[in-house]
Amino acid sequence: MSDTTTVVTPAEPASSSPAAPLREVGALIRGARKGRSMTQSQLAERVGTSQSAINRIEQGGQNLSLEMLTRISDALDQQIVSIGGAPQRAHLRVQGGRKLSGSIAVNSSKNAAVALLCASLLNRGVTRLHKVARIVEVDRIIDVLRSLGATVTWSEDGEVLEIVAPSDLHLDAIDADAARRTRSVLMFLGPLSGRYGSFRLPYAGGCDLGTRTVEPHLIALRPFGVDVEATSGWYEVDVANTEVPTKSVVLTERGDTVTENAILAAAARDGVTTIRNASPNYMVQDLCFFLELLGVQIEGIGSTTLRITGKSRIDEVVDYWPSEDPVEAMSLLTAGIVTESTLTVTRAPIEFLEIELATLAEMGLRFDVSDEYAAANGRTRLVDVTVHPSELHAPIDKIHAMPFPGLNIDNLPFFVVIAAMAEGTTLVHDWVYEGRAIHLLDLTRLGASVTLRDPHRLDVTGPTHFSGAEVSCPPALRPAVVILLAMLAAKGESVLRNVGIIARGYEQLQERLNSLGASIETFHD
Repeated sequence: MSDTTTVVTPAEPASSSPAAPLREVGALIRGARKGRSMTQSQLAERVGTSQSAINRIEQGGQNLSLEMLTRISDALDQQIVSIGGAPQRAHLRVQGGRKLSGSIAVNSSKNAAVALLCASLLNRGVTRLHKVARIVEVDRIIDVLRSLGATVTWSEDGEVLEIVAPSDLHLDAIDADAARRTRSVLMFLGPLSGRYGSFRLPYAGGCDLGTRTVEPHLIALRPFGVDVEATSGWYEVDVANTEVPTKSVVLTERGDTVTENAILAAAARDGVTTIRNASPNYMVQDLCFFLELLGVQIEGIGSTTLRITGKSRIDEVVDYWPSEDPVEAMSLLTAGIVTESTLTVTRAPIEFLEIELATLAEMGLRFDVSDEYAAANGRTRLVDVTVHPSELHAPIDKIHAMPFPGLNIDNLPFFVVIAAMAEGTTLVHDWVYEGRAIHLLDLTRLGASVTLRDPHRLDVTGPTHFSGAEVSCPPALRPAVVILLAMLAAKGESVLRNVGIIARGYEQLQERLNSLGASIETFHD
């Protein structure tokens, strides 16, 4: 028998990169260990190896024998991988109807993390990002960075991610498989266009949310001389030499990633760029805070007009702590609301939740908000929010998202399951994505009354007495989590099948909910 084995993740096929399977199985081991509140040293003791060996395994830096895989699986009481054959799919079994209690801290922002990873390409020095979420989306961007020649390493405790980009990137060696599985790869356009006259990027992937045109990105980058032609599976990019000291960019869409791309393009060039109709959302502010540490001057952070003085050469040693994720905060608050529990969510970024909380107050939710305190980045304002069991009612007006400072588009799906708990009928209008609202119809399987008016609008009538059911996971991140949260409220047993997409945006969500009193079990078939 061979001393090493090919490994496959339960949720998704392995990347084409030779080291990717080892990194993926290492992430599974790390997740299972943390889910059991076990340190690396404790796991090492159980399997008869050293803490440093466990760290290398979790980083994907050490080959694994069949014997070691078996010992680790036994120590963690969980099958880590399938050996050969087709990959197993991960499913969740939920025993619903349980009250949650206690407190839980919000993790750092997924959307900020991917933007900061893309921005690290601007820095010839050392970029250290602290407490980055260990999620699939981050791992995919890391795979792309490594394929370009960047050195990306996690600290032994997993708390610090260090990135060192080489002077010359290996553009032809880009990991196309990893890139095509994340829409975030579009944010390589900005930093790469500041360093190279031509390059190519794979088509962007991500959630199934309907048509999501890249045209706003191209409009944002044209003032920088960026021309993009779509060919078979690739974006072919040419950058004209347009060294204009002062530029003005007007975005036709106040999108988050569009704004970030324009910011990155401006930051990579000498001169001053004014960006109008910019998104001031949380991930954009995080990116600006980070770029300021690199010596890029940015005026107007938090507004729709940014004035950026860029630098064509950046060589800094920088440490940065991404701020907490308002969408995860809303997810956790929703868990408490739908289970009619008293639950405290700590480290919630209040600036990006004020409209959500005001809407919930209008619906009758009782909650307490602590005094504000600063995030680790010194800039983001945090609070602790405690929700209490409440008699909810439908709001008079519809619930719809708007660009910041409006209700966050990623938080809108949570209001569908909340509205299902409320007396009366609520109109939820998802005007951005033509394909997302339909995924929330799966709530009817659990007993909710959800009617699709058209691809963008839902009528939700409550109150709902959720009951257990088996549901296939929607191919979109936020609706998938909404279904899981509804299962927490449902009486009896529910099964959510093929849950790999949840790992794209949440780190150890199952284990964290279980720590509050939920009963969620992973199984494979």
